[in-house]
Amino acid sequence: MRRVQYERSGGPEVLEVVSVEVPTPGPGELLVRVDAIGVTLPVVRKVREQRAPIALGGEVAGEVVAVGDGVTGYAPGYRVTGLVFGHGYADYALLSVAMASPIPDGASAVDAVALVRSGLVALGALDAADPKEGESMLVTAAASGVGHLAVQLARVRGAARVVGAVSDPAKAQFVWELGADDVVEYGQESWGEPVDYVLDAVGGDLLGPAIAALVPGGRLVAYSSGGGTIQAYDLLVGAKSVVGFQMARIAREQPARYEYWRQELWQYFASGQLRPAVHAEFALADAAEAHRAIDERRNLGKVVLIP
Repeated sequence: MRRVQYERSGGPEVLEVVSVEVPTPGPGELLVRVDAIGVTLPVVRKVREQRAPIALGGEVAGEVVAVGDGVTGYAPGYRVTGLVFGHGYADYALLSVAMASPIPDGASAVDAVALVRSGLVALGALDAADPKEGESMLVTAAASGVGHLAVQLARVRGAARVVGAVSDPAKAQFVWELGADDVVEYGQESWGEPVDYVLDAVGGDLLGPAIAALVPGGRLVAYSSGGGTIQAYDLLVGAKSVVGFQMARIAREQPARYEYWRQELWQYFASGQLRPAVHAEFALADAAEAHRAIDERRNLGKVVLIP
């Protein structure tokens, strides 16, 4: 089978396709013939920044072809999606049954990778903000795989005003069409009328503007891998707060909550309240181009690989 990997850190050009043996599922694992792979910013960043190469994991969706010892509830022929921590950029991948989720009838593999993992992060970050009916919300990276779902989910959950922050004015129309009330650009001196809570997927230099965008007593949820520093005074002066959100912790420590969110996402999808957008579908051999689309912040919605 084919697998995408790399031997040294760097930009998208370091990715290469190699031929390897099809893996065998171990205890509690599913062997999935992969039909779609979701490409994420954290993986793109790791390829560029990690000193030692890592397995290219992430969201996959496809058909179960074999199961390991101790697996119940799944069998060959089942369509599933889930997060792979090992090699996911491949024709076949090993998926822990604990991370697997059935794909319902009427949804494609591409729908699944565009919706589930990114939607779980968006929904989890939204819950971490503890939103109240009628409050206002701003999300950074509003045109990204997670951000474009967060815009829609905030509205579904009762936000009275939704603001999307983007890096490029060319993305504004896309965010408006998602249902945002306002769209702002990162470089603006002010992000407009303050909001009750901010979901930040960028970090770094945007943390300061994100804090400034909050009303007194507002909340910032940070779920970015981009780092950054917040000045304590900026929190104290407005009695503002910051909470960090990490999906892996929820999946590991609160599986019932994780599963509840998955079911909620599929319900919103089935009802038409949540519309995952796909920026582009790339062949597995074009993984470098898929990474480049995210690295250059060109994507509107999810970037997907199709083996």
